[in-house]
Amino acid sequence: MHRYRGSFQAPNWTLDGKALIYAQEGRLYRFDLASRTTTVINTGFATRNNNDHVLSFDGRMLAISNHAPEDSGASIVYTVPTAGGTPKRITAKGPSYLHGWSPDGRWLVYVGQRHDEFDIYKIPATGGAEIRLTSAPGLDDGPEYTPNGRYIYFNSARSGRMQIWRMRPDGSGQEQITNDNFNNWFPHISPDGKSMVFISFPPEVPADDHPFYKHVLLRLMPVNGGRPRVIAYVYGGQGTINVPSWSPDGRRLAFVSNSVLTEEK
Repeated sequence: MHRYRGSFQAPNWTLDGKALIYAQEGRLYRFDLASRTTTVINTGFATRNNNDHVLSFDGRMLAISNHAPEDSGASIVYTVPTAGGTPKRITAKGPSYLHGWSPDGRWLVYVGQRHDEFDIYKIPATGGAEIRLTSAPGLDDGPEYTPNGRYIYFNSARSGRMQIWRMRPDGSGQEQITNDNFNNWFPHISPDGKSMVFISFPPEVPADDHPFYKHVLLRLMPVNGGRPRVIAYVYGGQGTINVPSWSPDGRRLAFVSNSVLTEEK
């Protein structure tokens, strides 16, 4: 659908199904699916955005992670209207890497590094005190609410390999969903709440890393567990499906595949 000779990452479908929002070299872009044209989204001073942008369930707002100069470059969570505008700072502490928005619009969930440990936190979408949801040793990452708000799915390396877990929105009832030899990252729940897609790295990739330019799998499985089914073999990794990437009708997925282009001589 779109090709760029540099790096762009993390396509996120808009609520009307007419466009994708993705990150490219610190800025966010809107890709119109009908015209195949791109436009920059005005995020004001936030021009060092990483690939952790999330749309609110009503489609009106974007939450972003921007590397703020005033915080020595640490990632800070902000919100901004989807059409563009001045970002509002949400997290007081960094680094904080955004990943999810609650269906009722009240909460944001993100990964925060505090005292050399990466855990999952939630915070009111208007700002306030952060609430720690995980405390197990090892990296916890990629939190995302289910469309009904009953669970937060995430990935965790607490059992040795990176696997998919879920918990209640208050952090209780943490349970492992996948258990195989892959390192599984970034669960994204389908709009009907029945399926999830995630990216799987081979065993030789360290459990706490999700690098670029690897042979990875996109796999689909029921949200309550089961046997994953491969739906794509991809050369990618970091930025392939970092954000919720289902189309609103649940029929398609947006993702990025990397390739090396060579000049003809």
